[in-house]
Amino acid sequence: MKKIMVIMLTMVLAIVVSACSGNKSSTTDDKTAHIEASHSAKEMTEKMVKEVEQPALMELTAEDLKNLYNLDAAKLEDFSVRIPMMNVKSNEIAIFKVKDPNDVAEVVAAIKVRAENAMKPFEQYLPDQYENAKNHKIITKGNYVLFVISDQADELIAVYDRFFVKK
Repeated sequence: MKKIMVIMLTMVLAIVVSACSGNKSSTTDDKTAHIEASHSAKEMTEKMVKEVEQPALMELTAEDLKNLYNLDAAKLEDFSVRIPMMNVKSNEIAIFKVKDPNDVAEVVAAIKVRAENAMKPFEQYLPDQYENAKNHKIITKGNYVLFVISDQADELIAVYDRFFVKK
């Protein structure tokens, strides 16, 4: 009986330790089938920054996407990525609509690498922007992936969520 209790206690401790460790990024995964956005990725980002004020952001091209995210735009049906115009803010908004559902994990992995890279310039330079980048959010909904770095991430996500309708 004592062995069983020790094993159970060990398992509980392992679960608690694994839950408390790891990256502080927030990843939400909604694999609900048949999710479709009511707007293009660009329209979504435009409406998001219109409703939730952000610093000046510029739109990335497919080539920029390859350089910054190491993502091939050919795997995407649609995308919109906005990064700061000046390197004094860490804010970033990216929406990807992936062609093949099997590539969603690859896109999420690329975003995680991008998130790590986004933190580095601010680590010693601007601590508030470093914390902002450290608390990034990654949300998946079907074939869509959202990446947000903002001190108003929850508000941006709330606007983003309104673009989706279940069919």
